[in-house]
Amino acid sequence: MPEFFHDKKLYYTPIEFALNHIGGTWKMPILWRLQNQILRYGELKKDIPHITDKMLTTQLRELESNGMIERRVYAIVPPKVEYSITNKGSRAISVIETIMKYGYELIQEAGITYPPKT
Repeated sequence: MPEFFHDKKLYYTPIEFALNHIGGTWKMPILWRLQNQILRYGELKKDIPHITDKMLTTQLRELESNGMIERRVYAIVPPKVEYSITNKGSRAISVIETIMKYGYELIQEAGITYPPKT
């Protein structure tokens, strides 16, 4: 596959380019939660309890920069900010579903009880 540059970064495959948009620990969970609803920052933070404030802010900015989500700021006091998925972000949901299904299969093959019993 031919390599290519985008935003001063070298990519070797389209897979690498796609994973730059949705890869990592937190981007897919954020997109998943926004697929059917508009959420505020605090709602996302509450629904993803292990993410730090800094990481959530960073991931939201990257998703917005890549056109995967939209950030809407309302000029009221106190400020109100809502996040929603864009059409581009919605197209990633089927990919996320496929990865999730594959993950479940790998968990089952490894003999892991999921979700863990507490």
